[in-house]
Amino acid sequence: MTGAVTSLWRHPVKSHGREALETVILSAGRTMPGDRVWAVTHDNSAYAGGDWAPCQNFMIGTRAPALAGLWAQYDAAQQSVTLRHDTLGELRFCPDDPEDAKRFLDWVRPLAPQNRAQHNAVVKATDRGMTDSDFPSVSIMNMSSHRAVSQKLGRPLEIERWRGNIWFDGLAPWEEFDWIGKTVRIGDVVFQVKERIERCMHTAANPRTGLRDADTLGTLKTGWNHQDFGVYAEVVEGGALSVGDPVKGTI
Repeated sequence: MTGAVTSLWRHPVKSHGREALETVILSAGRTMPGDRVWAVTHDNSAYAGGDWAPCQNFMIGTRAPALAGLWAQYDAAQQSVTLRHDTLGELRFCPDDPEDAKRFLDWVRPLAPQNRAQHNAVVKATDRGMTDSDFPSVSIMNMSSHRAVSQKLGRPLEIERWRGNIWFDGLAPWEEFDWIGKTVRIGDVVFQVKERIERCMHTAANPRTGLRDADTLGTLKTGWNHQDFGVYAEVVEGGALSVGDPVKGTI
């Protein structure tokens, strides 16, 4: 049984917007180009700079659900990011420029709850995207699993809640969990599938309104006795990947 890629996504600033793509070139041992290039520390962060760090050091949707309402566009040539939000409007900035970073922090602060730690600084790891995994990962999501969660919840869910890089359809629900420890070919790219993705409260927030309006974690727990969705994989053979490319399962 063969599936196919239905969408590709990157998130230039961790937890601050997403961008749909039609095609991408992936490299062995690397994250998706333009994905989680930057992250945003908060007032209580222990991040010392330079290397990868766990997500609790950064402003994420569990701290500020309204961040789910952000959309992004990354210009790699200019090293700039354009963010859009229904309430805040649009902002284009260069995260590596200190003055631009300050403009961004001032612009985005209204999305953080006033009783929690606030946006503090824009940071970048030395040589990899700031993914939630402690290795350079690409996240892979199954539309059949997504529909199963939606049906269990009793309402449609937006795929953006899961913040995946690669979405595919045409295989059985939760078949991606059977890939753990195996290799899978998607388009021209070969992945080593490493682990399931344990989900947090970010998934409860609506990607249009930024309001928590769906018990995604409770639905996963009651329906399947876990709170996992999607898998983390490592690129072992790079190549081109486009919407519509085949997903052949394990090889």
